Amino acid sequence: MMKHVFLTGVPGVGKTTLVKKVCDAVVSAGVSISGFYTEEVRERGRRVGFDVVTLTGDRGRLSRLSAQSAAGGRECRVGQYVVDLQSFESLALPLFRDMREGSKRLFVIDEIGKMELFSQAFIRAVRQTLDASSCSILGTIPVPKGKPLALVEEVRSRQDIKIFMITKENRDLIFDDIVSAVQECLK
Repeated sequence: MMKHVFLTGVPGVGKTTLVKKVCDAVVSAGVSISGFYTEEVRERGRRVGFDVVTLTGDRGRLSRLSAQSAAGGRECRVGQYVVDLQSFESLALPLFRDMREGSKRLFVIDEIGKMELFSQAFIRAVRQTLDASSCSILGTIPVPKGKPLALVEEVRSRQDIKIFMITKENRDLIFDDIVSAVQECLK
């Protein structure tokens, strides 16, 4: 039985935009949701990093260009970005704890990617949520590129997950299919 829905596709194809639209659709149908998405941070038209934004609007730093990173400690890097693990965990991890109990809910994880996977606590929380009976996940995962990411491959291989490949050609047409899949998971 399908329990979770994940979107995948190349960076910039519109996965986060679709996640936000699906959230709007299910909230208007009375579904309780929580979770987070990632958003580019731009200064003067140039991407300088990424923030984590909760569905209630709280915002925290996920990463910044290395010149703007906080000093001290071991740096977790993805390309030119330094991940702010403390900021990410302090915002994202409580969301997992808050949502495990209660009625059937939708939990949004945008995304399970290289930056987020520096956090062992995040990996454990995702695994527990995948196995929890009280919630379904709407999430995003990157397309396979380079060295496989263990948790992403775990998600891909699960039998209870429907994965939608998002492309520039289908992103405006696939919305209804994603909403239907999410609604099916929540039954």
